[in-house]
Amino acid sequence: MSKEEDKGVHGRAEEFLQVFKKGAEFTQELMRENERLRYRIIQLEESQSNLEGVPASTDENRKLFQRIEELEREKDEILGRIRQVEAENQDFAARYIEIEEENNNLANLYIASYQLHSTLDFKEVLQIITEIIINLIGAEEFAIMLLDEKSNEIQAVACEGILRDNIPHVKLGKGIIGEVAKTGENYFVENVSTYVQDLHQPMVCIPLKIKEHVIGVLVIYKLLVQKTTFAAVDYELFTLLAGHAATAIFSSRLYNDSERKLSTIQGFIDLLTK
Repeated sequence: MSKEEDKGVHGRAEEFLQVFKKGAEFTQELMRENERLRYRIIQLEESQSNLEGVPASTDENRKLFQRIEELEREKDEILGRIRQVEAENQDFAARYIEIEEENNNLANLYIASYQLHSTLDFKEVLQIITEIIINLIGAEEFAIMLLDEKSNEIQAVACEGILRDNIPHVKLGKGIIGEVAKTGENYFVENVSTYVQDLHQPMVCIPLKIKEHVIGVLVIYKLLVQKTTFAAVDYELFTLLAGHAATAIFSSRLYNDSERKLSTIQGFIDLLTK
């Protein structure tokens, strides 16, 4: 996210807040008008009860009752509009809270991704990804698995809440994990609350892709206690995280491989020059 986009997000949030405040003020005005009308209705009802003894045939009596009926209809229309505006304001407030949460999560992901790309140490990259998954996604048990292109096996390189030795190696294209690694398509269970842990069938499996090339997967087996379901923003976070994580992992592995090769070459040179 660029600085311009970041400013745009905060600008829209501030604009949304101002609109929300105006909506709240308008609701208060409607509520006050509602109270005034209720008081007026009580007065009319009292007048109506006082008129019960008056003969219904008089012109004045008929006009009064017609006026009461008109006011009753106006009252019902106004109350209907008030209920509609109140419902819209509730939706408005819920949407505002949702957008605020989404902005906060995206801002946190932006900060986390900056940290992710600030190092080329493979172990540090894995540790940062682990912290992001815990803090932003709300996962308790999960693993980061990478594809070995020589053996076509997907193996865990880091995990949380589960022993790494317990996580099975999966052949490319086999089972949910292997299929996600092959197709590059996200996988989510339909109902998180009824999910039963199975190391071969995670509740979430996200491919780690660089463009269309899958280098591994992120699998989640259990969420934190306070997180019972996935919100709409979580799916966006998964996609963004997977892209950043894949790039950081790929870059750090290339760097580490080049460092090892350089060290080996340097060792040969040292032997030859001695």
